[in-house]
Amino acid sequence: MNDLPDTEQSAVAAVSLAWKAAYNARDVEAVAALYNDDAVLSVPGMPHLQGRGAIADFFRARIELAAGADLRVEDVPLGPVVVSGDLAWQWQTFEMVHGTKGVVGNGALCTLFRRVSGSWLIAGDISNLAEPRVDLYAHVAALP
Repeated sequence: MNDLPDTEQSAVAAVSLAWKAAYNARDVEAVAALYNDDAVLSVPGMPHLQGRGAIADFFRARIELAAGADLRVEDVPLGPVVVSGDLAWQWQTFEMVHGTKGVVGNGALCTLFRRVSGSWLIAGDISNLAEPRVDLYAHVAALP
């Protein structure tokens, strides 16, 4: 399926890395700009969200919570990229890391990418939390 040069896999992987950098920098607009106009986001315990605007609103609230809880997201590991034509996907594991308490949650996600006018954008994101199996922000707030 990876019938394109390694530069295509690198370009897709760069979108994932840019997402983490923007999230950790608390830059909602940069996060939202990585999603296609009709992208779908599916996170645990919530109905799916569709469209860049709805996704931006979701991350605006989550990034504010993450900043208040001193959380950042880290890949462990960032999985390989599979490219087929104008579609690509990447399986990843992640940790939510607190500034002083260390790892407070982890999970996995699968991201679907679509090439639009020569640029790779996120078309779909689905994630889960392996631990804790509760709302992460409530969990962090309850930590000693």
